[in-house]
Amino acid sequence: MSMKIFDKWDTQGVEVKDSGLRKYINLQPMLIPRSAGRHATHQFHKSKMNIVERLMNKMMVPGHRGKKHVLTSGRVVGKTQIIYKIVKNAFEKIEKQTGKNPIEVLVGAIENSALREEITAYQVGGIIMRRAVIASPQRRVDLSLKNIVHTAYKRSFGKKETMSDALANELIAAYNNDPSKSEAVKERERVEREAEGAR
Repeated sequence: MSMKIFDKWDTQGVEVKDSGLRKYINLQPMLIPRSAGRHATHQFHKSKMNIVERLMNKMMVPGHRGKKHVLTSGRVVGKTQIIYKIVKNAFEKIEKQTGKNPIEVLVGAIENSALREEITAYQVGGIIMRRAVIASPQRRVDLSLKNIVHTAYKRSFGKKETMSDALANELIAAYNNDPSKSEAVKERERVEREAEGAR
């Protein structure tokens, strides 16, 4: 009998199609995706954590967006148990709506919203130059999770839509690679378009 995430969903049939991200999306089966900082002292420790645990950790502190803190982490504090319930409910909704394994949907959503190029700014004399750079695989996964979680919080904060519904809808839209419904995919396309212009 194989171990399943939340004792419901198996990771064995799930495959990471993007070869660049294969080493950085850990699908090792765990009953409860919680390592309690076991890998924190190792280099690239995030890659040793299960991808569902990384999603849960990102939901606790998603990070701000923009220099003026357009979206902030200030309101997002919480217990593991609360995040656990939100993610589990979201996965149940994904399974009900799509009929697919929610872990497969999560991995597909990360692959579709993970940008390949971004822009960095550097100074030459008194001029600030912008240049396109290739994003590292670890950063691609980080930014993808950040954008997915930011979108879910934005859609649910002060609205009737619950956090579980918002997260489920965003993951399904990103899995379908639909920029009209997924903010994370739209953000990836925007950054890659800017990077192409700065090449």
